[in-house]
Amino acid sequence: MRIAIFNQKGGVGKTTTALNLGAAINRAGTIPLLLDLDPQGHLSSIHGDAPLASSRSLFAFYQDLHSLHELEISWEHIGQLIPAHQQLIKVDSIFGKGPAILNKLRLGLDAQETTHPNRPCLIDCCPYIGVLALNAIFACDRLLIPISTDYLSLQAAEQITRTLEVLEPVLKRRIERRYLLTRFDRRRRMSDDVRHKLRERYGDDVLETVISENVSVAESPSLNRDVFRQNASSPGAHDYKKLMQELLDRGDLKILPTPPG
Repeated sequence: MRIAIFNQKGGVGKTTTALNLGAAINRAGTIPLLLDLDPQGHLSSIHGDAPLASSRSLFAFYQDLHSLHELEISWEHIGQLIPAHQQLIKVDSIFGKGPAILNKLRLGLDAQETTHPNRPCLIDCCPYIGVLALNAIFACDRLLIPISTDYLSLQAAEQITRTLEVLEPVLKRRIERRYLLTRFDRRRRMSDDVRHKLRERYGDDVLETVISENVSVAESPSLNRDVFRQNASSPGAHDYKKLMQELLDRGDLKILPTPPG
């Protein structure tokens, strides 16, 4: 199952969600694959020891025709990572927007699944619509949209919805999406107000789980840790474990234990 994590608005917890959902899956006994599809490379920087050369990054999949498998690196406590590189910013200008490039990631992941048929894949997208984000949307089974609990994020949700409505006739299918409320502060009336408005607009596509404003969630990336290693008993760790379970219960995520070795 492939989940792309995307929002055109920054600061909503996109990378943090990729990191901690991956860690939750790992703790459940399955090794996920994480793809850093953002030229800013925030997810790769949290790894702490990702290769610096573009030839060992996801850019080499586009530019040098490396397979995705060749570019994987191990990430203790998380799974496998294919790191980003700032050269990814060139993908739009180098390859244009034809069907071949827009479907390249989907076909690459299809090839991966011949050897890893049950491995969950989490794609951390760049925060703008271009070839890279379209690659992720075309390749994914579900689109997970983190929405921070502020009023500007409601506008961002509307913008994403309009974008998806334009893409769906091209894909000839509905892009299944799930809205995840992040930076949720139960002390603020605005958080509940945003949740109510989001549910009013998107109904069951809004997840019951919310990611609370939490020190452990905020601090852990700067220490190259997921929230579970930072503080496994924190509300943030509880929220991400609950998120994984809700996605499993809804059929948005499927995990099987990874065989040893």
